[in-house]
Amino acid sequence: MTYTVGQVSGFAGITVRTLHHYDRTGLLTPSERSPAGYRLYSDADLARLQQILFYRELEFSLDEIQAILEDPQANALDQLRARHKLLSEQIAKLQRLVEVAEHAMEVQDTGVPLTPRERFDVFGEITFDLSYATEAAVKWHDSDGHRQALASAAAHTKEDWQQLMAEAAEWRARALAAFDAGEPADGERALELAEEHRAHLTHWFTPCPPAMHIRVADDFAADPRAFALLIPPSEQRQGLAEWLRTAVHANAARRGGGER
Repeated sequence: MTYTVGQVSGFAGITVRTLHHYDRTGLLTPSERSPAGYRLYSDADLARLQQILFYRELEFSLDEIQAILEDPQANALDQLRARHKLLSEQIAKLQRLVEVAEHAMEVQDTGVPLTPRERFDVFGEITFDLSYATEAAVKWHDSDGHRQALASAAAHTKEDWQQLMAEAAEWRARALAAFDAGEPADGERALELAEEHRAHLTHWFTPCPPAMHIRVADDFAADPRAFALLIPPSEQRQGLAEWLRTAVHANAARRGGGER
């Protein structure tokens, strides 16, 4: 029994144009032609088409499919194993992106609906950069501390955020005054400020041992988006991020938590 190109198109769920392309490239040439010259496909042709569509679903190229079908020496099993590995990696990557998106949404969520005016009243110039939040979610995805910090942030009330930000602003004013006064980054005043910041993170977000505090400070010094969560751009000074980083490292070393 034979089938016209229109019938095969309907069976297979592909276009007539695609079947014509397969014919032109030699990937699937119909076994017969009608007296009028129309393509006619046999059962064997349909079986070959089924194989082609199987490999296409696995995203093999047409050239790869042709090599598998035409070369008796071609090792289809090896090809399938390689594709299986590639698809597994793609699935893992997509799953990771789903997790990143979920984390980023959590970071954006303060746990309480705020109008734009209320958000400004609470956070002032401190803004949450979504691109940084997404990258941080990737960087810290295995960290229990990061997950706990997100959960804590989501649970804070508007009043919590107001108190948190007020405490942060008061600490920031004293940190800027120390920096402007030329206090050494490894001096007693700077170390006290570093320890206060660590205690602030522990109280409001997640337990922050010295080794974790070092990683946080390193992030502040390396990424302006992270530092903007601590010091708004209008209040930043040249060298301030590195000064704070040095203070955190010195404080961690004093407390025996310098090893990472």
